[in-house]
Amino acid sequence: MRKLVRIAAALAALGLAAPAAAQDWPTAKPITIYMGFPPGSGVDVVARMLQQPLEQSLNAKIVLDYKTGAGGNIASELVANAKPDGYTILFGTSATHGVNPALYKRLPFDVEADFTPITPLIDVSNVLTTNPDVIDAKTVREFIAKVKAAPGKYNYASTGNGTGTHLAFAEFNAKAGLDMVHVPYKGGPEALQSVIAGQTCCIFNQVQTVLTQWRAGKVRLLGVTTKTRVAAIPEIPTIDEAGVPGYESFTWFALFGPKNLDPAIVEKINAAVKKALDDPALQKRLAELGNTPHWEPVAQFRQTVKANRAKWAEVVKQVGASID
Repeated sequence: MRKLVRIAAALAALGLAAPAAAQDWPTAKPITIYMGFPPGSGVDVVARMLQQPLEQSLNAKIVLDYKTGAGGNIASELVANAKPDGYTILFGTSATHGVNPALYKRLPFDVEADFTPITPLIDVSNVLTTNPDVIDAKTVREFIAKVKAAPGKYNYASTGNGTGTHLAFAEFNAKAGLDMVHVPYKGGPEALQSVIAGQTCCIFNQVQTVLTQWRAGKVRLLGVTTKTRVAAIPEIPTIDEAGVPGYESFTWFALFGPKNLDPAIVEKINAAVKKALDDPALQKRLAELGNTPHWEPVAQFRQTVKANRAKWAEVVKQVGASID
């Protein structure tokens, strides 16, 4: 009986400790957000835009730590194995938590069991970006016609095997009946530079990462991958309306913590993100780069992640993509 009383007392103490820790968070140290994609990528641009508003809302220093490679899996693994104290967060994407579970035969973590979904951030459209010196097409239909006339001739770039840019193009090729060669790079900047330099003909890249080069006349934009046009480039049609009916593909960014992250901390971060995304000035800046702010309550976001994982699993199966 005495032993049971001691156990009950210990459990009660633990129950009291968790809310107290959550109430004090964040005070001990800076919050580290691990980034699975390199500086200069679309992920990085958005993270830097949100960094200061979140610091102000949470009254804490936020550090962006870049652990790139393996389609974001390196950063994901670090967070999956981290202490769930609220000081280690993952800047996740539709690649890390939607695509990778279906794409990789083996992952060093369970993408569902080892993470705590916190909040979505934004939805991002990709855009078919070409080098006109390599493939002189002014429309999606012209692009398809030229590629079909020369099977296997044209190389397309991606930000890495299994990333959203890879699968977006693979699905596009499947729907349009194209035979192209995939050339993966380590991240967005390298992949886009390969198009600009003429090493590859094209890429499905995030709108925000190609605007400067497009305005400078270095690349041509043919079609966006969402079902509706993008406010930042309203003159560019959707792939669906421009020649591939039914085509849709977009990327999302979100925050995840390790498993067993205190629900009170999760709610604090979720609320801080909502406050940041509700700011009209930030909304305007995001829209100018082709991004759509996207916030959901925690419970709803969990369901969104599950549904998106099922959707991407079907896409991966359709295109036959796989990574050991």
